[in-house]
Amino acid sequence: MDTGRAAILDPEPVAPGHLAERPTRAVLAGSVAAAVALGFSELVASLGASLPSLVVGVGGWFIDRSPGDVTRAAIETLGTANKTVLIWTIVVVTITLGGVVGRVWWQRRSRAATAFGVTAIVGGLASVGEPGATAVGAAVVALVAAASGVGTYLLLWSAADGRLGLEPARTIESPTDPHASRRSFLGFAGAGAAFAGLSAAGGRYALGRSPTEVAREAIVLPTLPAGSTSPLPDTEPGIDGLSPLYTPNDDFFRIDTALRVPQVDLDGWSMTIDGMVENPLTLTFDDLLAMDLVESDVTLACVSNQVGGNLVGNARWLGVPLAELLERVGVDPGAEQVVGHSVDGFTAGFPLDVLDDGRPALVAVGMNGEPLPLRHGFPARLVVSGLFGYVSATKWLSRIELAPWEGVNGYWIPRGWSKEGPVHTQTRIDVPADRTTVAPGRIAVAGVAWAPSRGVAQVEMRVDDGPWTEVELSEEIGDHAWRQWWTDWNAEEGTHILEIRSTDGTGETQTETIRPPAPSGATGWHRIRVRVEA
Repeated sequence: MDTGRAAILDPEPVAPGHLAERPTRAVLAGSVAAAVALGFSELVASLGASLPSLVVGVGGWFIDRSPGDVTRAAIETLGTANKTVLIWTIVVVTITLGGVVGRVWWQRRSRAATAFGVTAIVGGLASVGEPGATAVGAAVVALVAAASGVGTYLLLWSAADGRLGLEPARTIESPTDPHASRRSFLGFAGAGAAFAGLSAAGGRYALGRSPTEVAREAIVLPTLPAGSTSPLPDTEPGIDGLSPLYTPNDDFFRIDTALRVPQVDLDGWSMTIDGMVENPLTLTFDDLLAMDLVESDVTLACVSNQVGGNLVGNARWLGVPLAELLERVGVDPGAEQVVGHSVDGFTAGFPLDVLDDGRPALVAVGMNGEPLPLRHGFPARLVVSGLFGYVSATKWLSRIELAPWEGVNGYWIPRGWSKEGPVHTQTRIDVPADRTTVAPGRIAVAGVAWAPSRGVAQVEMRVDDGPWTEVELSEEIGDHAWRQWWTDWNAEEGTHILEIRSTDGTGETQTETIRPPAPSGATGWHRIRVRVEA
């Protein structure tokens, strides 16, 4: 046996005053080693679609196995920040555990090294199911994480113990703590932390300019024939703080289960329509662009949106009508459900008969005049008017399955959400903001209202339980898009409650019954409190 190597990995107990009695350095060494393992593995993961992110893999594993109440609470509380919070939580927990490992096994480095290695392997196993990832790719990233973490830990141990400093290593006979070893340790620890941060940032940057994004930017969408699309409204009210008629792509809400946006290789991508059909069909992206495309203005909303929340947006979508595709494949008379499958394993299903009323339902390839952004489903996604996204708006589409209603459930249904998911009539006050103070006099009150598939016919506002007063509405661009509304309010000094409600195109006024988002969407009138004082 190599006694020298054994001494390095598992030294004998040391005399009082040795570095092992300094917990701060032990914790810092383990934490920095964990950070380097994460950061460097993120950089490696950015080099190819088959190389998964360990952080994302663990996060996805956690999401898929979390109870419905947990995921629901996270979305309702954190909104679009839920993924960021989860990612940072995983990072912080991993670095903290690294510190614990460093402290507990400071004198038994073989055990610490084993702990780092096992952690990396667990991350690799959790990452195998990521979109595009392969078992070999996951193994490579896990090996990189393990090697960089263990190497950093052993390097910092040696630096802290004076083995890389100007002073000789301390022994039982010479237990003093030379200043050189401290300077050496802090220098190496700082360099390791900087390397971890730069590696992670480099990986994020590389993902932002992925080959998929480059391929997307090169796409030229077909120009539709003149008169086939509704003209854009000439003007908007111009009220500061009022949501625009069309939500910019960068501002459009994003709620899905993908912690890392799938990087779909356009050359290898295709979409299949199968299940309970007579003639299964497979289409490439070029096949979709060659079809008769249409544009539809459709407002999408998340079922987790609170009354007055911002998990809703309106866009002009370009795509192939789903009804035409289903006609081509010949739907079995027994089929009752359309199930969208994403490349990342997500599924969402909705009743087939909702398409009978002619509402916009597209396999969309464009959004607000440009190819779908990666984060919104490139290269293709489903857009169906009048249904919450969790039952209809499958992004990164890979398959459309025709299925029976019973026995086939989308991703969110076993997690406690209603299976049908119709969007409720809702109205939101954008300005003034809740609990703000304004000066007395006439001020603008404005917002948006939506009732996709039914349209918004009227919006009313009332102040302090007074009479309902009809407000101005923007030009209607269709029953499936939201409408802006506004009014001038003569604000008098004091504290006031403003409420808003809509009546849809069928003549039904939105309910005042307050209901939380779970399990089928929030209801109630949006109300704000405004303080008026000079």
